[in-house]
Amino acid sequence: MRCPFCGNVDTQVKDSRPAEDHVAIRRRRFCPACGGRFTTYERVQLRDLVVIKSSGKREDFDRDKLERSIRIALQKRPVEPDRMDQMISGIVRRLESMGETDIQSTVIGEIVMEALARIDTVAYVRFASVYKNFQAADDFEDFVSELRPPVQPDE
Repeated sequence: MRCPFCGNVDTQVKDSRPAEDHVAIRRRRFCPACGGRFTTYERVQLRDLVVIKSSGKREDFDRDKLERSIRIALQKRPVEPDRMDQMISGIVRRLESMGETDIQSTVIGEIVMEALARIDTVAYVRFASVYKNFQAADDFEDFVSELRPPVQPDE
């Protein structure tokens, strides 16, 4: 592993342990050339996934991009970082286990919305506003009204 500080390619692993989500290995590393210390994470990747955008464009699946969009939706929400990491790992495992290497972006969006709906409705609405391209306040109103249970008339 190349040292991020000096570029030396000969770094040493000082400690390895499972990461918090137990789907990655956390490694503490040391660079003998500059004395720098840094952490790396090693994850299992079952297959290389390709995302097919609605425009037809194809791009490699990027776990970091998925994580960024979920973190934005969950920003300032009372959700533990470990729970967020578990959710992201679960989404990636689900995508990898679908058996296909090419996955439509709409499928990924629906899976993310499903996961967010289970842990935080505000984050769910935030993500949906971008994913479904809300243009006006009425779009929010219509979407949120679908979340509310039907009102029962008093008898």
